[in-house]
Amino acid sequence: MRGRLLRAWREGVKAARGAAGWAGAPPWRVLFFGTDRFAVAALRALEAARDPSEDSLVSRLEVVTLPTRLPGDLPVRSCARELQLPVHEWPHTGPAGQFDVGVVASFGRLLSEDLILQFPYGVLNVHPSCLPRWRGPAPIIHTVLHGDKVTGVTIMEIRPKRFDVGPIIKQEEFAVPPRCTAKELEVVLSKMGADMLISVLKNLPESLKNKKEQPKEGVTFAPKISIAKSCIKWEEQTAAQIIQLHRAIGSMFPLQTLWKGTTVKLLDFVEVDNIPGFADQILNDCGAVPGSLLYHKMSRTLIARCKEGWVGIKTVVLKKKLTAVDFYNGYMHSWFQPNSRTIHQECRFQTLKLSTAKKTVKEREILAQDVKQ
Repeated sequence: MRGRLLRAWREGVKAARGAAGWAGAPPWRVLFFGTDRFAVAALRALEAARDPSEDSLVSRLEVVTLPTRLPGDLPVRSCARELQLPVHEWPHTGPAGQFDVGVVASFGRLLSEDLILQFPYGVLNVHPSCLPRWRGPAPIIHTVLHGDKVTGVTIMEIRPKRFDVGPIIKQEEFAVPPRCTAKELEVVLSKMGADMLISVLKNLPESLKNKKEQPKEGVTFAPKISIAKSCIKWEEQTAAQIIQLHRAIGSMFPLQTLWKGTTVKLLDFVEVDNIPGFADQILNDCGAVPGSLLYHKMSRTLIARCKEGWVGIKTVVLKKKLTAVDFYNGYMHSWFQPNSRTIHQECRFQTLKLSTAKKTVKEREILAQDVKQ
């Protein structure tokens, strides 16, 4: 049944393209759909390709983005205004039948079959992963969270009803640098995706002719990240997992825990291997439980026990931002006067549990700014 529906949809695409008149060569009239920082690089590349010359790649460029009632503005809307481009607010998409091709980057909404059929060359999607790995709204975060050594960008053709399942038009790999954060990776992949998009548009009919279906093997999903993910589970997570979590989501949701019943945020995590003079083996046998805290005076670092291993912390936010030295002097000093290596059971972080059912105003604002995380 699915095969018949897909064939019928393809025939509809061919008929729509024929009716609209297949131009066959640039410059193209482009309608861009996007929201966040990742999408801005592609939008700027399209605007740069609108250079009024004989080799112009884009003759017309308009933008569709999402409405927001939150303070501030979506990065794509701000960029479009800066570039003085016409902006349409979803679900409004501007005049029908006046564009050759659609381009989607981090839009977060399914496009209907009727809308896709309005574009003679269909709709392209710039997706920051090597599909079919990490389909969904948060591919960059999941790449870092799972410690992938290789990622990339896929330019694919949009199909209705499901995200990230269309055929691959162009795909390139990128080796993830060691200790790379999601924010850093986003910058690299956004530039890479913008360059690939321009390459595809330079020879769009040929690129579409050579597209290939995604493999059925290796499919993984990258669901949206909730603020509840930022709560450290000291009894369940190893030091390596906590460091990886910080690199994946720390710029969006700082990791959180409980200190004496009060929620605190932890910033600037350090691997203990990088702390001069720290001897992990000495501490492993001193009766520490997950969440137990010590202070390493030489490096001015808090050291917290995890399910396995220890993790270093340089900054704590408790009412205000405190260095590890400030936190030690204000909250830990009295316990450690006699012996700085003695574990005190009451001197520990505890796991914070947040309800995932109700988002805070801040979380809604962050998610609005980062639809494609």
